[in-house]
Amino acid sequence: MGKEKVGFCVVGGLVLVLFLGSSITSDDKRQRWRKAMISGETMASSMLFNRVPSSIVLPLHGNVYPNGTLLDSYAIIHGDLQLCSSGVWTPSKPYFLDVDTGSDLTWLQCDAPCVHCTKAPHPYYRPSNNLVACMDPICQSLHSNDDHRCENPEQCDYEVEYADGGSSLGVLVRDAFNLNFTNEKRQSPLLALGCGYDQLPGGSHHPIDGVLGLGKGKSSIASQLSSLGLVRNVIGHCLSRRGGGFLFFGDDLYDPSRVAWTPMSPDAKHYSPGLAELTFDGKATGFKKLLTTFDSGSSYTYLNSQAYQGLISLLKKELSGKPLREASDDQTLPLCWKGRKPFRSIRDVEKYFKTFALSFTNDRKSKTLLEFPPEAYLIISSKGNACLGILNGTEVGLNDLNVIGDISMQDRVVIYDNEKERIGWAPGNCNGLPKSRSFII
Repeated sequence: MGKEKVGFCVVGGLVLVLFLGSSITSDDKRQRWRKAMISGETMASSMLFNRVPSSIVLPLHGNVYPNGTLLDSYAIIHGDLQLCSSGVWTPSKPYFLDVDTGSDLTWLQCDAPCVHCTKAPHPYYRPSNNLVACMDPICQSLHSNDDHRCENPEQCDYEVEYADGGSSLGVLVRDAFNLNFTNEKRQSPLLALGCGYDQLPGGSHHPIDGVLGLGKGKSSIASQLSSLGLVRNVIGHCLSRRGGGFLFFGDDLYDPSRVAWTPMSPDAKHYSPGLAELTFDGKATGFKKLLTTFDSGSSYTYLNSQAYQGLISLLKKELSGKPLREASDDQTLPLCWKGRKPFRSIRDVEKYFKTFALSFTNDRKSKTLLEFPPEAYLIISSKGNACLGILNGTEVGLNDLNVIGDISMQDRVVIYDNEKERIGWAPGNCNGLPKSRSFII
């Protein structure tokens, strides 16, 4: 069976391309896993609840630099998101998951047993016996119609490969998630996730337990929760510049009239607001029709080569005569500047840099502006230099695609409304979890 490219995310300057399918070399591993899988009766494959206005809120830990943003599943221990194997209430285990709006599938490194797993922060996930069938709609959504052949009708195989050489091979299972909602109710739906029993680390690997896929596809956790009537198919996140923040599912935590909205591109697989125009200090730059997407799996923001070089020229022109010079000895990012003494925070340097923006056309008359003040595109390196967190996407294989990463989404609530097919943003206080049933904006 051939492999199909179905998604991507950008991490640490690398493009990670998601493939699904099988190969000859994978078959023996799958057969060994099937023999080792514990047999048992299958639980019900779906749980349907009455739709009520409510949301789920999860804490985030980490930062753009130097760690990257992770879902802190120590919150799982405290009952915010509890995974209960085989539907039996057992002490929950923590998992660190990369939060990725650029891909759909959620998977955990899995002791089923594990054929080959990478180093992880916590013990590997022990799966339930509840396999997802090959012809299940969620399984079908992960494969193209031409490539979807069922070698074993009772289970759904997946394979994920990334551009940096990393990969995950496994099967889909369903397990019970104990979810606390903002209306103070608790539900325990069965959700599909990947049991990854064969992982290879990539060049940008850092120890994780798995990936939380938040894309638009049917296998996304948000799509599954919505199909069960638990929350509306809306995802949002608020990343604090101090580190941490929160993630939410549902639409009852914000006032939509206070959000700047722009339509999602209907033809894009990812969260794309379509084409944008680049402005600098409120003035046109001549760079138009920039195909753009939001990706929480990317620490930094990427522009295509022409727009990137144009932005660099504008920044250097603006810095001419200022007490800054390029710090070629600082390899934190491709372009850094040093001052007369080391900078301690963005506040020390923001007065030297201008705001630029991406302008999205909503219709023939109105536009929505996404502004990038200095704190949305600069970091302070360990050497005390100001480094540009905007990178050349063409150089890492993005071609003409422009990616808005975590650095440019800090201290904003960013909302992906799949119900109304729109993306929105607004300033937000991301330093703590919102109180129950209160507006975050």
